[in-house]
Amino acid sequence: MDRKQIAKKTAEVTISYLTFQAMRTVQAQLREVYPVKAVWLGQFSTQGKLQNGEAYLDELMAEDREIALRIMTVRQHLAEEIVEFLPEMVSLGIQEANMNRRRLLLERMTQVQNADEVVHAEERVTGQPEESQSESDSSYPADTTNDPDGADADGE
Repeated sequence: MDRKQIAKKTAEVTISYLTFQAMRTVQAQLREVYPVKAVWLGQFSTQGKLQNGEAYLDELMAEDREIALRIMTVRQHLAEEIVEFLPEMVSLGIQEANMNRRRLLLERMTQVQNADEVVHAEERVTGQPEESQSESDSSYPADTTNDPDGADADGE
């Protein structure tokens, strides 16, 4: 996919998202002055093609031209407010997210490497693989039933 196509698809998604936000804004306004219409818009929007802002507005225009025009006006206003900040916010957001993901990956890699180094170091010192945690945990009482001297747990 070339850059122009990516930019075009990104713009379409952004337009659809702004349509969704405009619908929510108009619905909130309607709740205050015309609650029945707000409920209708909410129901219509769950049934409509809100994922595709232009198809949604086409359907809405056929049902209620006044609300469709109102949503288009709010959408235009939202676009004018955010368009100058959007490129920098997206770029910085991606840089920050990538940096955090790389940091987490590096932390995991070093934890795995450190764990492997501890196991290998233990093997070099003892000449045998490290015992499992449950066998080597000193918080458990020692098992004396297999004591080579034949003494039981009471020392008899």
